[in-house]
Amino acid sequence: MKIKPKDLKNLERLGIKAENIDAARVTIETRDGKRIVIEEPTVTKTVAMGQEAIVVMGGKAREEEVKERESGPEIKEEDVKFVAEQTGKSLDEARRALIEANGDIAQAIMNLTKEQSS
Repeated sequence: MKIKPKDLKNLERLGIKAENIDAARVTIETRDGKRIVIEEPTVTKTVAMGQEAIVVMGGKAREEEVKERESGPEIKEEDVKFVAEQTGKSLDEARRALIEANGDIAQAIMNLTKEQSS
C-alpha cells in the first residue's frame, strides 16, 4: 500500500519529506552470506531531520545463499589493452597479470615490468 499524495503533503508540513519508489525488487545481502529477495514490494523513502529512511513493505520474500564469484575480479578489455600497451606484453599476459593483481592496473604493470628487469 503506497502512501497517498494527500498523506505525503501532510508529512511535508511536519518537516518530513516522503516519496514512493516504484520498485520491482529489493535485494538484501546479509553479512552471514544470505540474500533476501523481495518481489513487488512497496518502498517509501523518507527524510526527517537530515536522516534518511527507506521502508520496504509487503511483497513476496525468498531467501537464497550468496554464491562467491568463481571467475575472480571483473577485468575490462580496455584495461587489458592498456596494460599490454604499457608493458609490451601480449593481451593474454596482460589479462593474467590483471587477474593476479585483483584488477589493480598499476600492480599488474609493476608485476609485468618486474619480470622484464629480472
